[in-house]
Amino acid sequence: MRLPGRYDGVARPIVTYGSDQVLHRACAPVAEFDERLRRLVLDMFASMREADGVGLAANQIGIDARVFVIDCPDAEGEDVVGYVVNPRLTVLPPVDGEPAEEVTEEGCLSVPGPYADLARAFRARVDGVDVKGKPVSIEATGMAARCLQHEVDHLDGVVYVDRLPEDLRERLLAEAAGPQGELPA
Repeated sequence: MRLPGRYDGVARPIVTYGSDQVLHRACAPVAEFDERLRRLVLDMFASMREADGVGLAANQIGIDARVFVIDCPDAEGEDVVGYVVNPRLTVLPPVDGEPAEEVTEEGCLSVPGPYADLARAFRARVDGVDVKGKPVSIEATGMAARCLQHEVDHLDGVVYVDRLPEDLRERLLAEAAGPQGELPA
């Protein structure tokens, strides 16, 4: 599921909250597994790296497609690196005394700047396919599990601030907008 030369793509601008409806609706399933899809995944890795992120969904660069990339440490500090096309999320039960969920800070490249505490499952798995349509899975714990859930949320049209109480969401969006009152495009 690792893609050779995964950071060889072209970094694209990150879509910010409220600037493009593609961020606020469920993305379309991928039906064509061709060079364009491979190039999209490479561009997503490059965009994530350029923005100093740990995960990125296709709609965060303005593409209506159910694809995400991840490069994020798990609960043991091991990097979880990969991508999934047409992902299906499964929240998994805890193993060997793990917590069922974890409340910790979460942020988003599409809401640049602020972070907020948010509960997420401690262990999760995503099943889908690779750029050739072959089955893949990523199972992770800790921050990487949080990232899997966060990115699948994006593909469902949900940004993490949408899961917060309205007053906190509005404060974080205002903070991200900065003194000029607009999120950067």
